Amino acid sequence: MSDTRTIEVGYLARVEGEGSLTAEVIDGELGDIEFNIFEPPRFFEGFLRDRRFTEAPDITARICGICPIAYQVSSVTAMEDVCGVAVDGALHELRRLIYCGEYIESHALHVYLLHAPDFLGYDSGIAMAADHRAIVERGLRLKQTGNEIVRVLGGREIHPVNVRVGGFWRLPSRAELQGLATELDRARDEAVATVKWVSQLDIPQITRPVEFVALSDPDRYSFFEGRIKSTEGIDIAVSEWNDVFVEEHVQRSNALHARVRERGMYATGPTARFALNHETIQPSAAKAAAAAGLKPGVANPFESIVVRAVEILNAVDEALAIIDAYEPPQAANLAVEPVAGVGHGASEAPRGLLYHRYEIDDTGTIMEAQLVPPTSQNQLSIEADVREVLRANLDKPDDELQWILEQTIRNYDPCISCATHFLRLEVNRG
Repeated sequence: MSDTRTIEVGYLARVEGEGSLTAEVIDGELGDIEFNIFEPPRFFEGFLRDRRFTEAPDITARICGICPIAYQVSSVTAMEDVCGVAVDGALHELRRLIYCGEYIESHALHVYLLHAPDFLGYDSGIAMAADHRAIVERGLRLKQTGNEIVRVLGGREIHPVNVRVGGFWRLPSRAELQGLATELDRARDEAVATVKWVSQLDIPQITRPVEFVALSDPDRYSFFEGRIKSTEGIDIAVSEWNDVFVEEHVQRSNALHARVRERGMYATGPTARFALNHETIQPSAAKAAAAAGLKPGVANPFESIVVRAVEILNAVDEALAIIDAYEPPQAANLAVEPVAGVGHGASEAPRGLLYHRYEIDDTGTIMEAQLVPPTSQNQLSIEADVREVLRANLDKPDDELQWILEQTIRNYDPCISCATHFLRLEVNRG
């Protein structure tokens, strides 16, 4: 008679999305492992049909309260692509600036309140604050700095409304940008301290080779520029996404799973960006990464917290450089007239590559929409990580397994990890 151990992570509560994890261990060997997303479909691709192409950034911003800029930028660059408009110069730099704000606020939230408690043995950021008040307050200040950039450039901190096809509705004043620079000057030292702090955490040692995929540009640490590349040789234009990648429906999940055609799983996110773009990171971030012992192509998913800290510092210095060199454009936006056709846009959300494809008619009506978020692209990789972590920790009791599985999933900061303690673990032993 076989000895079967079924590990069921029944519900991931208080998160952007609903999911679970099931794993079987039969006679000491791993069986099926399934990372399940059972949140009801949200139908945003359906909502977009028959809407004006100019409405896409405001509609897609509602998909995520933490990374709305990524959805807005992917949508506007796709619409500008189909209409033959290139937004460059100061307007392009302002888009990078608001993207810096999103990186700072999203990564600070994840590092300090969602992920670091795992490494330090706390159930939540609030519990951690009881013993590490100054550290948590530093994280909150960093997050507020990012929020303020999004507010100034986007009109408000959550679901901003100032981003539009062709640029912005309103340009920031010099006084507003100078205020941001003052905040960023203060935040810079705290960003440096963040990299040093997380590099000293007790990080589990798990190694699993993986193909990393990210936007890459030879001149800038890519937020929404360049081509889609991978560590296994992919090098394509954004418009070729569907030629190389495929989304598939899996019965256990209401989120599509993405994979490389003819090859399989891949990973996107901070470690992928660092692997493919480390040569263009800000000098201060490169120095901090080196001091932390971080190397491009890191194969330990638990080190993603260190990469996120490096990206906070990179975003702070990038934002300061943009503000210092800023010269106001003649207008807040470029005129964009609809053209019938298909447009493609991609950007690097804090969690990874976000791809948008739209078909519009000559009146600017959206006929079809395709949105591929980072979480759907990372699901297969998450399952593979869970398998490796389980294999290395089968001798641990149930409560410790629960802890390490939570931490493993949170390495990706998926849109289902908005709370620190969210797994219920049941083990049935045969």
